[in-house]
Formats: sequence, C-alpha cells, structure tokens
Amino acid sequence: MKLYRARVPQIAHAVIERLVNDGDIEVALTDKEEAASDLVAIMESYLRRDNDLREAVREQMERKNIPYDQYGKVKGGIAEDWAHPTGDEVDKYLARQFIENFMISNFVGEVYTDDRELFKKIIDVVVGFDVDERALRAEAEERIKNVKEGSVERQDALNRALREVRKKHGLS
Repeated sequence: MKLYRARVPQIAHAVIERLVNDGDIEVALTDKEEAASDLVAIMESYLRRDNDLREAVREQMERKNIPYDQYGKVKGGIAEDWAHPTGDEVDKYLARQFIENFMISNFVGEVYTDDRELFKKIIDVVVGFDVDERALRAEAEERIKNVKEGSVERQDALNRALREVRKKHGLS
C-alpha cells in the first residue's frame, strides 16, 4: 500500500467514524477532531520517515554507483535495517499504531473491542483508501505513448504525466 499525504485526513476521519459508529471505541463528539488529529500525526510521522528512507536510498545508490534498476533491492535492505514497513506491511503497521494510540489517547474515552477485531476493522478502512498504482501508471503511459521508449525524454514525460494523473485523482 502506498500512503498519499492527500488521503491522510480522510483515512483518519473514516477510521474514527467507523469505530465509533460500530461501538468499538467511545469518543465524545467534541473530541472526534482531536482523535482524528492523533491518527493524522501517526500517518504523517510514517510519511516523514518514508521520505527519509527514499533519500537514504538515493544517497547510497549515488555513493556506491548502483544502477537505478536496483532501487527496490536497495530500498528493501535499508527499510529492513530501519525496521520501516513498506508495501503490504504499511496498512498493518498503521493499524497497530492506531490501536496503541487509542489505549493512551486523552480523546478516546473507552475501547470496548479487543485488539484483533479493531485491527481487522482498521485494515478494512485503510485498504479502502488504497490506490491502484498500476492503473495510474497505465493512464500516465497512455498520455505519453507518442514519446520514444527508452529515452530520457520519455522518463521525464512519464514523471510529469504521473504527477498530472495523481493530481487529477486528488492524490497530490
């Protein structure tokens, strides 16, 4: 799962609403915004660390003159060293962090449901905000099909097209 900054507030509010409406947690009406803000802070912290990870990968690849096609392998290695979740582990990581937050939050009055059930419901909400990256890339590539493959111009055009597609879909 890729977490987009533009979706963070929506995810936070959706998690709080779902759990409150299902009777899993108690949050006073006046505290809902603050409870959601706690979840936003967790996700933004994850995004900052993810950005640091990408920067570390770039620096290492540049320093060791590693070709770009090794990006995933280098990123995976550094992410493992840092114990930073990537890919399919992101939603699980966020769910665990949210549950821990509910237990200590001043804005969550009571937690009525066990962790395993909360985990499932949070995962369900978070995954509902997942984006099909392949579809975005396909849409971007459709926009640049007239640019010669394998060229620097194509990569630049693809990056621009991806930014436009993400913006169109409200992801940036």
